[in-house]
Amino acid sequence: MTRLTNKEALDLIQNADFNELGQKAFERKRELHPEKITTFVVDRNINYTNVCWVDCKFCAFYRHAKADDAYILSFEEIGKKIEELIAIGGTQILFQGGVHPKLKIEWYEDLVEWISKHYPTITIHGFSAIEIDYIAKISKITYKEVLERLKAKGLFSIPGAGAEILSDRVRDIIAPKKLDAKTWIDIHRTAHKVGIKSTATMMFGTVETDEEIIEHWEMIRNLQDETGGFRAYIMWSFQSDHTKLKEEFPDMKKQSPHRYLKLLAVSRLYLDNFKNIQSSWVTQGSYIGQLALKFGANDLGSTMMEENVVAAAGTANQMNQEEMIKLISDIGEYPAKRDTAYNIKERF
Repeated sequence: MTRLTNKEALDLIQNADFNELGQKAFERKRELHPEKITTFVVDRNINYTNVCWVDCKFCAFYRHAKADDAYILSFEEIGKKIEELIAIGGTQILFQGGVHPKLKIEWYEDLVEWISKHYPTITIHGFSAIEIDYIAKISKITYKEVLERLKAKGLFSIPGAGAEILSDRVRDIIAPKKLDAKTWIDIHRTAHKVGIKSTATMMFGTVETDEEIIEHWEMIRNLQDETGGFRAYIMWSFQSDHTKLKEEFPDMKKQSPHRYLKLLAVSRLYLDNFKNIQSSWVTQGSYIGQLALKFGANDLGSTMMEENVVAAAGTANQMNQEEMIKLISDIGEYPAKRDTAYNIKERF
C-alpha cells in the first residue's frame, strides 16, 4: 500500500465524498482486522487529584490548590475504587490527575508500588507526558529517570493525554503553560525506549487548521515508524462547556459528528502503522461511537466506569459491557474484551 502524503490527506479532509471515504477506511480496517473482532476494555478512570497549576483553557476539571473542592485521593480511597472495578471484571485503571505543584517522584513511586502489590491483576495505564515532565522538574531528575523509576514499581503503559494538537501555535493559544509538541514526542519516545508502551491521542475542534491536524498525524506516524511503541490512536472533539477557551472564543462551534467521522476515516488511512484506532463514544455518544466502527475504528475503548474530565465540560455519556457487546454485534462484528496490551481475554 502506498503511504498517504500530507497533501493527499488534506485533499481527503476537504474534498472527499463522505460515504466513499468511510468505505475506504472500513476496507483498510478489514485488511488489518480480517477476523471482524471489535474489542473493548473494562476499566475505570481514576483522577488521583484535581489540583493543577497549568490552567489549560480547554479544561473545566482542574482546581487550584486552595480551592474548596481541591483534593488528593488517599491510597485507601483509590483502593476502594479499584476493588469496585475488579468486582465487575475490570482489568485496567486509566490513572491521571492534574499537574500537582508539590507531588514528587517518591509519592508516585509509593502509589504505583502500592497498587501493584495490592492489586496485581490490574494494569496501570497512567500519567500523561505533562505529568511525567513536571514530576521530573520538581524532583530535579530527567524524565527518563522518572519513567525508569515508575517502571521499576510497576508502570508499563502511559496514556496519550496532553497531546491536544501537536502544533506549538495551537498550544500557545489553548494551553500556554503546557509542554511543547517536541517534548510530548520526546517523552513518548523515551517511554518506548525504556519498555513502556503508550497511546497517541488528538483533541480537535479548538483553533487548529486542517494542516495542523495533519502535522499532528505526521509526528505520531514518524515516531511509530521509529519505535513501534504506540498501541492505539484515540481522537475526540473539544467539549467546550464551562471552559475558559469558550469564554475567549464564544463563536467557537461544537464539532459535528460528520466532521468527527471524516477525520477518523482519514486518520485510519494516514496512520498506516497504527493497528488499533479507538472510537470516542465518551464524547460522541453511543450511536456515533458505533458508526465510527464503519469509519475505521476497531475498538470501542473503555466502559469508563468513572469519568470526570469530559463530564466537567458538560458531556456525560455512559455505557456498560452489555451495551458495548450489543452495539458491536448489531453491525455484524464479534465483540471481545481485551486488556491494555490488546490481548483478547474473553469473546462474546
